[in-house]
Amino acid sequence: MKLLADESVDHPIVENLRQHGHEVISVAEMEPGITDAEVLNHANKHKALLLTGDRDFGELVFRHNEIHHGIILIRLAGMAPNIKAGVVSDVIEDRSNELINSFSVISPSIVRIR
Repeated sequence: MKLLADESVDHPIVENLRQHGHEVISVAEMEPGITDAEVLNHANKHKALLLTGDRDFGELVFRHNEIHHGIILIRLAGMAPNIKAGVVSDVIEDRSNELINSFSVISPSIVRIR
């Protein structure tokens, strides 16, 4: 699966997804400091799901009706980076078809997809 990881995404998550065969573009490696709108544009240009820890993307999607190929908001504060990486990887593996063109939230107790 093609993914674009916002700067807010922990590096272990990016590396874990790459090790599992996903194509992950990292904003931190590519162009740090760009705006949320530019991040979303890059994801759309590459037809990639956007991984982020930034809730502002919800506003872009729901208030401003921005087009996207799918956004995954990671809300796993307090978890060790390697545990977060495993959780995110498992969700992407298990629910990949549902994540496309959806706004999804991964939290410790539930995955919400809409």
